[in-house]
Amino acid sequence: MGSTAYYPEESPVVLRDVEPFRVHTTPVTNADYAEFVDKTGYVTVAERPLDPSLYPGASAKDLVPGSLVFTPTDGPVDLANPGFWWRFVPGACWRFPLGPGSEVAAKGDHPVVHVAYEDAEAYATWQDVSLPTESQWEWACRAGEPGDFVWYDGGNADEHANIWQGRFPYQNTSRFERTSPVGSYPLNDWGLADMIGNVWEWTSDWWQDTHVDDDSDHQSCCCPDVSFDPDKPDTRIPRKVLKGGSHLCAASHCLRYRPAARIPQMVDSGASHIGFRCIELLTR
Repeated sequence: MGSTAYYPEESPVVLRDVEPFRVHTTPVTNADYAEFVDKTGYVTVAERPLDPSLYPGASAKDLVPGSLVFTPTDGPVDLANPGFWWRFVPGACWRFPLGPGSEVAAKGDHPVVHVAYEDAEAYATWQDVSLPTESQWEWACRAGEPGDFVWYDGGNADEHANIWQGRFPYQNTSRFERTSPVGSYPLNDWGLADMIGNVWEWTSDWWQDTHVDDDSDHQSCCCPDVSFDPDKPDTRIPRKVLKGGSHLCAASHCLRYRPAARIPQMVDSGASHIGFRCIELLTR
């Protein structure tokens, strides 16, 4: 797993052993998550008030239930500043992905979004399954192919995955404006849908800036402390690894629609482009 050709956090290339497992064909959908919520009464993190002690200096008006929603700009902006296209929207959650007034009633087959790590873990526990480790996820995504892209070359990405087409973040010529129904694009060689694009997917690994260079089957680290963001010393919220890229990945901005790509995400928050899928461990 890993790569030395793109972003430094994907290196070094390492060997991993994984125990037998079965990965679910698609990310968890809105319909799947609605069944879970209906049967358990679960309330997601985005639907709960925020703890002021975790966000020193934050304005009281921002400490309300909600989540981050991608908002296209009117034209070119500095791509080094994600604040141009991300907005915290009060009331945004898995039920209302763009905020109050938006719905998922007609999007039952789209991947659920705005799920924090504990929201994904709660669903997996209810189903008696697990979230994948980063090693498991990348192995499933590659489907036996060692190359950089799951479609064996770097071209024609729009034919293979729901990613951004056009000038990010203001012009998108993709088939879908945001998420797409799961399975809208070709399956990989192991019959898995949307391993690349559509939504980023949670893994159970704590974030580290590079891969640990050994061949053991383990999470990247057993200690969440190493995953804290060094650029935000006052925000002591651990981070997990996300994999797979999303509908916001673009060649000109975030060329992370590849198996080796990875980014960190604080465990207490989701966004309009983050979902998850589950696995089942098998005995030999």
